Amino acid sequence: MTTETTTLNGKVALVTGGSRGIGEACVLRLAQDGADVAFTYQNNEARAADVVARVKELGRRALAIRADAADAAAVRAAVAGAVEEFGRLDILVNNAGAGVLGPLEELALEDVDMVLAVNVRAPLVAAQAAAAHLGEGGRIITIGSCMAEHVAFPGGTLYAASKSAMTGLTRALARELGPRGITANLVHPGPIDTDMNPADGPSAEFQSGLTALGRYGRPAEVAATVSHLAGPGGDYVTGASLAVDGGFAA
Repeated sequence: MTTETTTLNGKVALVTGGSRGIGEACVLRLAQDGADVAFTYQNNEARAADVVARVKELGRRALAIRADAADAAAVRAAVAGAVEEFGRLDILVNNAGAGVLGPLEELALEDVDMVLAVNVRAPLVAAQAAAAHLGEGGRIITIGSCMAEHVAFPGGTLYAASKSAMTGLTRALARELGPRGITANLVHPGPIDTDMNPADGPSAEFQSGLTALGRYGRPAEVAATVSHLAGPGGDYVTGASLAVDGGFAA
């Protein structure tokens, strides 16, 4: 099956952490809108292969790259691999993330190092590597979190700190890359129905109650905003933080 939508026709995207959840939805939406898509995954090769097959059903090319976001060399290699496979790179979606929640006094140093490596260092390293290949109209889109804007419950110190860092990174990238016609933006999802935070999970009712809409979001709803920013609709949007959170931070 092919798609008639060609907003991103001729573009090449790389999505980190693209085999499940919000990342998977971004891969499929970008492909639906015309892009060829490379994506990274960490462990589940079968699931990554399924995403590749679904992209190909949309008539687009796909590449799954096994890479641990905590490994800076692997992040750089993923960018290089996407460019080698497709000959160019137009869109980077920094989606891969890690979350450790718990009381401040119980946070292990190993958890701090891991979360900062995945949620802060990896997006910076990926942006640095991608910037060498992005041309006029290039896009860097990072997935943040509603907890960067509003921490509604205790136990989120480490995660909120890591996601808040993306605001500074995004604004700085916008300033640094703007003269080259490259935009950088940040998308803050709220509670989203994924494997890591299912809408029928033990805290679902509580989290839904924190939103203005009273429900979990869907990965496709986040992906729609990502694709908008990646396309012509995002031409004059840069350094911005957009909430797709159902009013969590309202």
